[in-house]
Amino acid sequence: MADDANQGSGWERQVIEKLALEALKEQRKARRWSIFFKLLAFGYVAFLILIALDWRGDAEGMTSGKHTALVELSGVIEAKGEASADRLTAALQNAFKDKNTQGIILRVNSPGGSPVQAGIIYDEIRRLRSLYPTIPIYAVIEDICASGGYYVAAATDRIYVDKASIVGSIGVIMSGWGFTGTMDKLGVERRTLTSGENKAFLDPFAPLDEKQKQHAQSMLGEIHQQFIDVVKKGRGARLKETPELFSGLMWTGAKSIELGLADALGSVDYVAREVIKAENIVDYTQKENIAERFAKRLGAGVASGLAGPALRESVIVR
Repeated sequence: MADDANQGSGWERQVIEKLALEALKEQRKARRWSIFFKLLAFGYVAFLILIALDWRGDAEGMTSGKHTALVELSGVIEAKGEASADRLTAALQNAFKDKNTQGIILRVNSPGGSPVQAGIIYDEIRRLRSLYPTIPIYAVIEDICASGGYYVAAATDRIYVDKASIVGSIGVIMSGWGFTGTMDKLGVERRTLTSGENKAFLDPFAPLDEKQKQHAQSMLGEIHQQFIDVVKKGRGARLKETPELFSGLMWTGAKSIELGLADALGSVDYVAREVIKAENIVDYTQKENIAERFAKRLGAGVASGLAGPALRESVIVR
């Protein structure tokens, strides 16, 4: 009887222990999910706060009191970048429309980029200057103002540089690659079907077609002439034309003043204080917020995973 009792109590003990262990596992699992959801909620709230801070930073650009408006042109000029025509024109419009704006500084740090985007910004500056003739706009070049960057700067009233700034590169380039020799060595055959004799224009996997080359050169020459006309119109009699001025060469800020590509030495603070006479500087630059940066990185990652190895020539003002 005693043995039976012991066996019975042992069985009950095992059941109780098993139930206790299962309950403990459930508690741990529930605790993990609780921590997960708390972290998720914290991350969401933090994300909203950062977006709000970004929005607040943009809103602070509009202030009362006389000031110098600052607009940044930084990086490559391209449709989807921070130096896109949409962002630059929106910033410039806001700066000109503000009744407290005494003058505008376009701070340039750009190696160039899309001739179309640069042209849109140039045209908008000219339009706004005619609408608001009492508000001057000056370009201040810091590290580099080349090609499309200078295309835009030529629309301003005056251009200020540092003596070591890099200025110029008035030219146009179309670049690509040719893989025909490599394909021959590897024994790879290119098969391309088109419904137009020039549809595979400058195909990097085919020998360079002379007629297509001449057509491309003609387009580059036309865009180059547009660039030259813009510079001549913007700089006027200040420009000291030399055979190399529109050859694509670049010069130091000091030399660019001698050539008439720039007017004088000066920083953003100097121009605001001594030229515009409004030391208070308000930044009107349209900057990407956190949501936009996250979406762009996510999109770039997806695109890089889906994109094929196709190559295309691109035209760049530089």
